[in-house]
This record gives sequence, C-alpha cells and structure tokens, in this order.
Amino acid sequence: MELTLLGTGAPAGLPRPDCPCASCATAHGAQARAATALLVDGTLLLDLTPGAVLAAARAGHSLGGVRQVLLTHPHDGPPVEIPAGLPQPARVPDGRELALLTGHRVRAVPMDAPGTGYAVTGPDGERLLYLPPGAAPAAPGEAPGVYGMVLADVLGRPDALARLRAAGAVGPTTDVVAVHLDHDVPPGAELRRRLAAAGARAVPDGSTLVVGAYEDVPDVPRRTLVLGGARSGKSAEAERRLEAFPDVLYVATGGTRNGDGEWAARVHAHRERRPGSWRTAETCDLVPLLKDDGPPLLIDCLSLWLTDAMDAVGAWDDAEWAGGGERELRTRVGELAEAVRHTRRTVVAVSNEVGSGIVPATASGRRYRDELGRLNAAFAAECEHVLLVVAGQALPLKGA
Repeated sequence: MELTLLGTGAPAGLPRPDCPCASCATAHGAQARAATALLVDGTLLLDLTPGAVLAAARAGHSLGGVRQVLLTHPHDGPPVEIPAGLPQPARVPDGRELALLTGHRVRAVPMDAPGTGYAVTGPDGERLLYLPPGAAPAAPGEAPGVYGMVLADVLGRPDALARLRAAGAVGPTTDVVAVHLDHDVPPGAELRRRLAAAGARAVPDGSTLVVGAYEDVPDVPRRTLVLGGARSGKSAEAERRLEAFPDVLYVATGGTRNGDGEWAARVHAHRERRPGSWRTAETCDLVPLLKDDGPPLLIDCLSLWLTDAMDAVGAWDDAEWAGGGERELRTRVGELAEAVRHTRRTVVAVSNEVGSGIVPATASGRRYRDELGRLNAAFAAECEHVLLVVAGQALPLKGA
C-alpha cells in the first residue's frame, strides 16, 4: 500500500497565516507544511484540503483516480471547494467499515475528541491508522494487531501513541509518522530530536511512503542523561522524552521531606505534569530497578541519589571520608554505572550540572560538587544520548 502525504501540517498550515512567532518565521521552503491530507494508492483521499490538486501534481500524482474522499475532523473557515471529478467528501460513522471496489477496507475508529480516525487495510493486507489532530483513540484495545504505519498528532497528543503501544497496536517496526505539525515545536533538528525520542519521524510534504517498510523507523534511545541547572527545564525535557510510552516508572530519589512546603510544591508540580498511566517509586535503590526487566524508567534525579549515597558513607566527615567513605562511594557509583551499562530497560535520568558556577564556600560543598561531576561523567559514559538543557533549550552533547 502506497501513501502520499499531500500535506503534513496543522489545519491552519505551517506557517500559520499572519503569525509572527519564531517557528512560523523560519517555516519556509522544505519546512513549510500544508494542512495534512493523505492519498492512498491514488484511489482514497483522507482529508480534502485547499490546494490538494496542486499538491498531488507536485508529488507526481493525479486525483483523477480517487474514488472515495473521507474527512477526519471538522474543518474551520470557509468551505473547501471540491475539485471537478472528485466524489463528495463523507465521514464514516464510528465503528462502521467501508469496503471499496479497489479492495481497500476503511474502518472508522472512535476518538476521544471531535473527529474520526481511519484504519485502512489495503488489498495486500497491510494496515495503516490515521488519526485527526488533537485526538486519540477512545478504545485503542480494539485494534486488531500491529499497524504497519500510524499517522498521528505525535507532539500534540503523545498519549495517543502511548495508548496504542499499551494496546499492542504499535510495535518496534511500526512506522510512526508525525502529521498535523504546528508551530509549537521549532522545525529542523529540534523537531527530529523530539520525534526520534518517541520512535517517530516527520517527512516533507509530497513524500510517498510504503506501508510495511520499516527501514526508516528511528531507534528509541535506550539510555539518556539530561543535565541542566536550576529551573533550566531539565525535568520537563526528561518527561517529554517518555510521554509517548505507557506504564513509565517515575523514580523519585528525593523522598517527601515532610514539613518542607517548598519541596511539597515542587513534587506536586511534577506529579501534575506526568501522564496518569505513569507509576511512581520513591527510592534511591536504583541498581535493582536497572537490573530488572520492565517498562521505561525516569530517574529524577541523580544529584539527590548522590546526596543519599554521601550521607550513607559519611562523606561529610573528613575522618570517615578518608577512612573508607571515599572508597565506598566510588564503589557505589561504579555499581550504578555498571547497572546502566547492562540494563535492558529504556532509561532517562536527570541530574544537575553544578560545576560551572560559583565555587562553594565550604569544604563539604566543594566535595559534593566534585563527586557530582564524577557521577555525571560515569553515568554519561554509559548512555547513547546526553543532553544539556539551558534556558529550556536542549543541546545534544552525545548522540543525535
């Protein structure tokens, strides 16, 4: 089954008309995107958008062979003119299946927001799922098997991808293509990086893809370390990297700190950001978690793990530090790094980058700064991806 993307942008397109934002200002040439529309095997058109005929012609196709036009979501603005020769656009009722004379079958998938998703099965049995903007399947568990391709609002509704993964409808060989792309994420390298973390990709308007070909499916990074200073956005970046996956275990190393109102407010803000399907474990015992099989781990953060480890070895007392505490801490850090090296889980860890500012005034502060630098270096050495977050912007230090 062959699929041509006549557009891959949000309903208003990218850049948005008259929008002065930085993303729209740089969305030109190959970065510009028309409203999403899909042409399947030259015979089925999913979403009719302005300029579809010209978009098809630029991609080397004609809409003359289209036998069915289906809409996925309400279209705002003036009505779209129907080009001569195209059938009247329609929407299939939720749960119903439409059989085309070409051998394609289209099933309408109910959404949790206004709109209709379409599961298309081609004559050769290959299957794709196309979701409308801002929507996720209402009952993804009804999906019969793994799709060869999923086209969805990956950045706007990452939980849709998480639900499909939890239901077994998206697997390692599913080609997840981001569509309905808006100006919320900068184009270019930043867009590619965010999508790759979710196991998805974006393609330019006019691209023709083959459903079932998975050579271009990006590998999800196994181990990622996210570094940053205070309020840099490092925790939000780490959470963003896993929001398209179900059943994530959030490992909080800081505990509850009873009586500390400021800490309680921080913990509450973090919990409010997390998807409801995530679980939380409050522990500094990371090695057993890394050795076990299971869903992805988000560890926040290594700097608090280090505080706990330094407390345990008596690192704040010079005599205890010299009498074996330093050696014991090195052993603990080595065991953690070894567990990261051999883990089979997807891991995203957060740590503070504290060595670039003012030199701490106390000996204990300098000791902590030095040991955190060593811990970060040891952990980073075992990761495929290392990011430094500055002013909310993620700078790749290692990996794509």
